[in-house]
Amino acid sequence: MTDSDSSFFHRLRTAGITEHDSEDERLNKTLLVFATGLVTLASTLWLAIYWSLGLRLSASLPLAFGATLTANLLLYAHTGNFRLFRLSQLALFLFFPFIAQWSLGNFLSASGILLWGLLAPVGAILFLGVRESAPWFAAYVALIALSGFFDWSLADTASRAAVAIPLRTSMVFFALNFTAVSTIVYLLLRFSTREKETARARLTEAHALLRAEQERAERLLLNILPGPIAERLKRNEEAIADGFADVTVMFVDIVDFTHVAEGMSPNQVFSMLNRVFSSFDDLAERFGLDKIKTIGDAYMVAGGLDRRNPDYCASIAEMALAMRELLRRDRVVNSAGLEIRIGIGTGPVVAGVVGKKKFIYDLWGDTVNIASRITSEGVPGMIQVDTTTYRRLRERFQFHEPQTLYLKGKGDTTVYRMIGKKTQAAAQ
Repeated sequence: MTDSDSSFFHRLRTAGITEHDSEDERLNKTLLVFATGLVTLASTLWLAIYWSLGLRLSASLPLAFGATLTANLLLYAHTGNFRLFRLSQLALFLFFPFIAQWSLGNFLSASGILLWGLLAPVGAILFLGVRESAPWFAAYVALIALSGFFDWSLADTASRAAVAIPLRTSMVFFALNFTAVSTIVYLLLRFSTREKETARARLTEAHALLRAEQERAERLLLNILPGPIAERLKRNEEAIADGFADVTVMFVDIVDFTHVAEGMSPNQVFSMLNRVFSSFDDLAERFGLDKIKTIGDAYMVAGGLDRRNPDYCASIAEMALAMRELLRRDRVVNSAGLEIRIGIGTGPVVAGVVGKKKFIYDLWGDTVNIASRITSEGVPGMIQVDTTTYRRLRERFQFHEPQTLYLKGKGDTTVYRMIGKKTQAAAQ
């Protein structure tokens, strides 16, 4: 077999379907080829029945019909011209039954063979659409009316010219024609519905996958940005910058990190930081706070950027105590025996998204600078807070006596070292 022959039969098997076809186009092509196969099979059956009855003239009609349908299908498989194939097959479905009736005589002698013409408007609905099927149905009705007029006007002449077919044979073919056409229409509608259900199932599956990917993308976005900011970004707000009158900011710095990491491989350093910072992420979520970012071996978190936690200052303090305790007792998370310094500041900040690519949500302002600097000037294992934070927390938390630190750019600054939460008796 040559390459051209192989290509020809491949196109016949795939019925002219290409990768660029839409789902509807694929269904239309499949349906029309399926309908052609059903009608060709029926015409072959009719041919066998007519020949077995010795009706040579009648047998030539289904032979010609089946041969024409087959030749047209092969031409379509060779050229891939679906529009021409669709038009010519529908025309054959419509006109050939009427030609057969006129050659056999009348409605009775032809055993209602013109019912096969109904496949044209039914096929037009499936292959073309509702609106485009109307002319085909009108043509079918017009041909029936024309046949009826000829039978009524030329009753005597048609009766004499009709092929001599026994009445019982005509009745059998009446039943066969009605059954065959009804079966073909049913099979086409059933096949079409099943294919549409399959396509709908594929579409539903695709939507589910798309929805899962969208949810995954949104979760990723929410891991980077606070929820309200992510929503604003999705609405294509170009510049996002907000002023907050009161926010509590906390920095956490790993003590002597450079020295600790010196004897480690890059993977070990990453694994160590990932364990520690992931546990901090869990604490931030538990206390209803917003992780802002990590900067090398430093971790930044804030409260008060939204309304989900009105007692954000106390929550920051509780998270600071929980982080310190976690590193002291959990040797799985803190296998390297790391210590941390913590600094907390409260006051106004500016928050926003910087840049257009690889953007981050960040905070700026004097409050951020104070929290960062009292962290770097802190003592390992200590939690230092500014005066505003101390005033908010002093009724519920214990502090050492105030100390004065010299901060670059700020001068002498009063800070308080937090001990822990007050007991209920002490609070009273």
